Amino acid sequence: MNRFLYNVGIYLLSPLLLGWMGWRAHRVGGHWGVMSGPRFGRYDEPASLHHPVWVHAVSLGEVRAAQPFIDALLAQGDQVLLTHMTVTGRAEGARMFAHALEDGRMQQAWLPYDFPGSVRRFLAHYQPCVGVLIEREVWPNIIAQARRMRIPLLLASARFSDNSLRQTIRLGSVMREAYQSLQVVYAQTLQDAQRLEQAGVVGVRVSGNFKFDVSLPREYIERGRAFAQALSRKMVTIASTREGEDELFIDAIQKQIRRAQSQGVSLEERVLFCLVPRHPQRFDDVAKKLESAGLSYMRRSEFVQTGETGAVNARIITQGRQLVLLGDSLGEMPRYYAASHVAIIAGSFLPFGGQNLIEACATGVPVLVGPHTENFSQAVFDAIQEGAALRVPTADAAIQQALTLLDEPQRLARMTQAGTQWVSKHTGAVARVLTGLNELKAERKRPS
Repeated sequence: MNRFLYNVGIYLLSPLLLGWMGWRAHRVGGHWGVMSGPRFGRYDEPASLHHPVWVHAVSLGEVRAAQPFIDALLAQGDQVLLTHMTVTGRAEGARMFAHALEDGRMQQAWLPYDFPGSVRRFLAHYQPCVGVLIEREVWPNIIAQARRMRIPLLLASARFSDNSLRQTIRLGSVMREAYQSLQVVYAQTLQDAQRLEQAGVVGVRVSGNFKFDVSLPREYIERGRAFAQALSRKMVTIASTREGEDELFIDAIQKQIRRAQSQGVSLEERVLFCLVPRHPQRFDDVAKKLESAGLSYMRRSEFVQTGETGAVNARIITQGRQLVLLGDSLGEMPRYYAASHVAIIAGSFLPFGGQNLIEACATGVPVLVGPHTENFSQAVFDAIQEGAALRVPTADAAIQQALTLLDEPQRLARMTQAGTQWVSKHTGAVARVLTGLNELKAERKRPS
């Protein structure tokens, strides 16, 4: 397929694509602006930034991955245009970079749909000096228009699976041309780089993963540890569950309750499970599932009334004898990890491809993952090899393994040390990409 056929296809399919976006927006909630002007590159107000660095982080995961890189851009004095496609990504960006948005160093916008006119108007409106696409966001028309306008584009912290390679090859010349038009590509691993070269990228550089450069908020870490110290039992966090996984873990917890009762033991006196759904639109649904299952639980949002004191929160949940803490908050995963003795990284117990385990290891919490970790295959392999993580086959096995680890403090300590050392060995991706970006900016300023 060439770009002409690609454009014919997206115009013909646009009613279906826009309808799907509208359905998704209705299902998830929030203001998506599906048919708003900015989604088509039309704006009522002039751009407030002057030749910013444009960073595209499509959704929640990419925003979190890009945080250390964006922090570095802001620290060196760049103005940043941050674009998204989803409301969860935009909300997380607004939370993470509230100060930069308030003082005018950053602006958020929707990435327009990949129609030729939409992307042309978008780039002409904001006039970025350079664009950075995070992980795997490659759109043929926006890349072609950026090349036409001589705006260099980087693909940073790129991950590219075997499945992505097969899809790219099937799409033919339109994607090969898009990848060839990228100025620089920084891959997370050598394997990603090799697959990207097969897709058409010339001169891929291996920089590592932005997630290793994560800056953990000290306040959240301190509050999490204060909660753990005041809690009369140990906490196991089940992090970033996807749809269908909550039921698996709820069933697994129920089995452990029955097992403990058969032994004359109260599980509530031994452990607190912290269940954190990945997407906020599912918080209420998961609460209903916990209630239907008869599991005693408390929502994280209920702690707000206590003034956020770790000891008070621990006392409340201890007195209530709740078995589950429902993590119905955004941006607080470091806090949950800091309060935990074991973290189970969900998104890997059904075929979703897995979630990021690096933040948990950086916090110093031993990690368990499921069988489906294709999106983070190299990171998971390395963490297991280093002794920071264990792979288990099912949610039942994960809960059982977590409870076993709670009785092995020396093993937990070894996994904690292995995790923090592994993360520290792989930092530096942000510095490498930042150096390349600054070189591109300098080249663009030179007279031709």
